[in-house]
Amino acid sequence: MHFQINTLNSSNTNFENFLFLCIYKQIKKNMKHTLLIFAAIMLLAGCNKTTKTDKDMNTLTFNEKQAAAMSAIACYEAKGDLMSLESAIHNGLEADLTANQIKEALSQLYAYTGFPRSLNALGVLQRVIGDREAKGVKVLAGDEPSALPANYDALKQGTEVQTKLSGQPFNYDFCPAEDYYLKAHLFGDIFARDLLTHADRELVTVSALAGLEGVEPQLAAHVRGARNMGLTDAQLLAIPKVLQERVGKMEAHRVAVAIQQLGIVDSVNDYLASDIYIQNYVDLKSSWRRGEPNTAYAQYFIGNSYVSPYEGGMVNVSFEPGCRNNWHIHHKQVQVLVCVYGRGWYQEWGKPAVKLEPGVIIEIPEGVKHWHGAAKDSWMQHLTYHKDVQEDADNELMEQSIANIVSAESRQKSSGTQWLEPVTDEIYLKLK
Repeated sequence: MHFQINTLNSSNTNFENFLFLCIYKQIKKNMKHTLLIFAAIMLLAGCNKTTKTDKDMNTLTFNEKQAAAMSAIACYEAKGDLMSLESAIHNGLEADLTANQIKEALSQLYAYTGFPRSLNALGVLQRVIGDREAKGVKVLAGDEPSALPANYDALKQGTEVQTKLSGQPFNYDFCPAEDYYLKAHLFGDIFARDLLTHADRELVTVSALAGLEGVEPQLAAHVRGARNMGLTDAQLLAIPKVLQERVGKMEAHRVAVAIQQLGIVDSVNDYLASDIYIQNYVDLKSSWRRGEPNTAYAQYFIGNSYVSPYEGGMVNVSFEPGCRNNWHIHHKQVQVLVCVYGRGWYQEWGKPAVKLEPGVIIEIPEGVKHWHGAAKDSWMQHLTYHKDVQEDADNELMEQSIANIVSAESRQKSSGTQWLEPVTDEIYLKLK
């Protein structure tokens, strides 16, 4: 039997080196105690090893690229946008986020977005990993969380975490069961898993809540909590910038408003360095469905629009605040607009703009140059259809809604619509 002990390990203290030397000499002197000595060596080696529980739970462990990728992943999970989530997960893996880090974040989010969203997102992650491995693309599995200590008390641990996050003790006396779930399960069992730090988890939570409508109080609370759990002001300010770039202006604005309440920035708009379309941003609260992003005609719009087709050739178009289409002309057809929600504008070339409000109907004569869109501080939805359609004229929005596969150049040539220059800020900002 031969034992080789590295007595020059630089990570050992002088005392530990002394113990190892003593053990080594004892082995050579009396082999009868080999098993006992070997056990002692293993014990010392274990004591010398750094464990994951030494991790500072109040520090963000992601680098800048990883944090940006994780923000996008969390937000798309909350929105239920699985196609965009798939792309965001690929970006995260390319930024060297591990599969287990992403898995942990998506698992945590069930407590904020529900099991269906979380399970769907985990299914996307599983598919992405499988596709990458099938192509021979490396996927970092990453660490597993450390085992919890034998004396772990979920309720005690969770209460401490929740108190630190909130900045003060919090008891939801109206519903004791919910209070227990928050403390023992969410802030206890989930936050105790050290694969992600508390700072990591709050970045995930803030980014996810930004993707949900109607949870502004919770978002504001978690922005404050993220600061309490170790996120720096610079790391917080990076979240809305990332969401504006990778997800959308609405999501970015929600976080920016919550950050503004901390007094970090004086102006949401100045901070985002964005345009007027973020100004006085409000969520769409309409009984008319928003529809799908109008990607096929995005080049002819300033801001984001969405289309939702109905039977009979009618299409609902949703304009976010500040969104408007370019000046354009319909040839060989008359377009009808029926405003059903919000406030907006319709204007013909050389004429004053007309306010669009629910109930306003506009018939746009064939061959007239015009534009229409939302007010800068309100969503606007209108139904649209074409009548008096002559031969070879196309209803381009219905065509796009059914099959978004035609190139912009071919649409411009085949459509009955002639798209022209954008509506300038000089014109648009004068409208009140």
